[in-house]
Amino acid sequence: MTPLYARHKRTTLAIATVVAAGALLTTGLTTGIASAQTPASSTGRTAKPLAAAPLALSATARTSLIKEAQASAPETARAIGLGAKEQLVVRDVVKDADGTVHTRYERTYAGLPVLGGDLVVHESKSGTPQGVTRATNASIKVASLKPQISAAKAEKQAVKAAQSAGSARTAASGAARKVIWAGSGTPVLAYETVVGGLQDDGTPNELHVITDAATGKKLFEYQGIETGTGKTLYSGTVTLNTTLSGSTYQLYDTTRGGHKTYNMKHRSGGNGTLFTDADDVWGTGTASSSTSDQTAAADAAYGAQVTWDFYKNTFGRNGIKNDGTAAYSRVHYGNQYVNAFWSDSCFCMTYGDGSGNTHPLTSLDVAGHEMSHGVTSNTAGLNYSGESGGLNEATSDIFGTGVEFSANNASDPGDYLIGEKIDIFGNGSPLRYMDKPSKDGSSADYWSSSVGSLDVHYSSGVANHFFYLLSEGSGSKTINGVTYNSPTYNGSTVTGIGRAKALQIWYKALTTYMTSTTNYAGARTATLSAASALYGSGSAEYNAVAAAWSAVNVN
Repeated sequence: MTPLYARHKRTTLAIATVVAAGALLTTGLTTGIASAQTPASSTGRTAKPLAAAPLALSATARTSLIKEAQASAPETARAIGLGAKEQLVVRDVVKDADGTVHTRYERTYAGLPVLGGDLVVHESKSGTPQGVTRATNASIKVASLKPQISAAKAEKQAVKAAQSAGSARTAASGAARKVIWAGSGTPVLAYETVVGGLQDDGTPNELHVITDAATGKKLFEYQGIETGTGKTLYSGTVTLNTTLSGSTYQLYDTTRGGHKTYNMKHRSGGNGTLFTDADDVWGTGTASSSTSDQTAAADAAYGAQVTWDFYKNTFGRNGIKNDGTAAYSRVHYGNQYVNAFWSDSCFCMTYGDGSGNTHPLTSLDVAGHEMSHGVTSNTAGLNYSGESGGLNEATSDIFGTGVEFSANNASDPGDYLIGEKIDIFGNGSPLRYMDKPSKDGSSADYWSSSVGSLDVHYSSGVANHFFYLLSEGSGSKTINGVTYNSPTYNGSTVTGIGRAKALQIWYKALTTYMTSTTNYAGARTATLSAASALYGSGSAEYNAVAAAWSAVNVN
């Protein structure tokens, strides 16, 4: 679960999006392949096709690719030097326009999931190895698979950690499972325990606690919880794709993977009820505290449409998992719940109604932000803690910004402000500023050795600032009526390459060169690799990436 912003009264949790290696995904790469994406330049002209841009794959092609990669996984494991007890489980496959294939794997050791052991294998069109990107370089070698502490002790520790976050649960949601923890230090045998309930602000709790199975020491913890007419609150009157069932319209978009919008009616459990309507006109354009209000639903459905189209048109990505299946949305969650979150466990977005239940958190950039957590979870899986957690949050801000610009909606023009429409603070201020993150009073403009100790919503400032500088450059300027003045750590002048190219570089870095443990230094390396692949080593774009990172003190 990844809430939109940090509540100051809560104790900051170390959060991650670790994906267990037990589930076997299958995709493929031989049929149904579309052309590579050719993003428009910032001047509106169509850019020349990029050889290293990802191909848009049909569901059949993707499934075929993953099955093919899984079939050869034992051979791949041997080729990259894994031990006899280790196996690879395919998580995703990306194929570039030039035929290069990037296969993302989870790992097991003696049948146990290796958390923090993910890696990406890169191969040319001819099958020639081009390197491996690893979350850890440590060898997985555990002397004994017999725990020295009981599962009950690990569960007790997990419950205590959950209670500190506000959960009233007195027992774990299920038995602790044995895993290998490789997210930091020397890999060890560990327990993973999950505790549910609610956090103190009403956000659902799905706390995962990793405990050393030999010493009982807590190693890590993370949260599991990231056409009709709509008269929306934030985006004006928009067109919504709906479904007619009998004489009743449903807020169900079959053209974009089957996205549905549900009414929680101020409850915090279950999926709620699907929104229906007699005349296919949804909402009034004004928020109401009534649980039957459709305006928030119209905003959520519109945000889902625009986000789907952004990923499809910009990167050739077919939904959050790239498998053609949509997530779903829930609105009117909780009572005066002032937040929004993405949850992998339900594969859904959830929006609170805010103060007085009349300020729903359903603006375009928030919708894009939440669904982008799902994209991150299904690609790099950046651990939602420390520097990787800041990169996770920044990725959602970056793509949420891309969604807002791509919508080209006069009621909510694109900008480099996050949450400017939802007015959480009641004074018209946005949640975050990408040109100078510290303007929110908490976020970091530049990297320092202490950045990783900040809440992830504030450590994200370094990457947000990098992205703004890469897109627009330093200094004072006005874009869509908003004035920015972005500084640099080293006093340098940075010239931007345009948002379109910056988005392509960040997406390729995320999907091809980042892993669960990537930190800021690793992000610099990943984005330089992406810029090199897309535009060439030593190109203006490559040099701009290096300059923008140096301008936020990541060298």
